[in-house]
Amino acid sequence: MELRWRKSSFSADTGACIEVAEDDGVVFLRESDEPDAVVRTTRRKLRAFLQGAKAGEFDDLA
Repeated sequence: MELRWRKSSFSADTGACIEVAEDDGVVFLRESDEPDAVVRTTRRKLRAFLQGAKAGEFDDLA
């Protein structure tokens, strides 16, 4: 399976990159410096996580 990985423009050249790809309803996440370590999730779960992140629920981790 050939995935098209995308990363945020906010990560620029900092090396702090989380990349995301999607195939057949499955969402894949990886760190760009560890491309073999891939996490799988669903669009629904990713959406819930992103809503929490946008609401500041994880700000204490950054």
